[in-house]
Amino acid sequence: MKRIVDPKVLYFGTPVVLIGSRNPDGSTNLGPMSSAWWLDHTAMLGMSVGSQTVKNLMERPECVLNLVDPAMVAALDRIALLTGSEQMSEAKRARGYRFEPDKFAAAGLTRTPGSLADVDLVEESPINLEGRVEAIHRIGGPDSNLRALEMSVQRVHVREDLLMNQDRYIDPLRWDPLIMKFTEYFAGGSPAYASSLARGWQMPPLAIDLDTEPVGGSIA
Repeated sequence: MKRIVDPKVLYFGTPVVLIGSRNPDGSTNLGPMSSAWWLDHTAMLGMSVGSQTVKNLMERPECVLNLVDPAMVAALDRIALLTGSEQMSEAKRARGYRFEPDKFAAAGLTRTPGSLADVDLVEESPINLEGRVEAIHRIGGPDSNLRALEMSVQRVHVREDLLMNQDRYIDPLRWDPLIMKFTEYFAGGSPAYASSLARGWQMPPLAIDLDTEPVGGSIA
């Protein structure tokens, strides 16, 4: 038997990504987020226009997608409630956010220069995707703060042990992405970590962008 229902959110699980973007001073901002999918060499990224990441990408479209595996979950969670923007709403402050200009240091992650984009990569990420945002699309009505960012992937870095078939494919058995379902981290179908987001938010998010503001009746 099935029932017709009206759930508050539709968020069934997507890979966690650390988006690297360039701040006005040239430094790299890391924006942890979920709501990402790929088709051919295009990535679609769901975020809020109020995030420092989107502000950066509107002015400087080069970016890096650092994919996250379960070994990185503690580092990811250390920056879940940090923001790269000095301007912060009271609602965001009440949830425990604080300004942090160097998220690499806060997370305990290692910088390495990008080979194509003028943005630092996360060395610990098994997969890094360099490229640029080609278009930003509004999602929802005219008052919505949600955006879909269309990124062209122009260079792919993959850890050697994940490669197969003469480096043309990534081994689906070895590659185990960290997944976020609502506000919880999962790896291989099992809970991976007690998320700071789950402790701080009472409502599950529509599109988890860890560096953004609440949008409407959900977190995005």
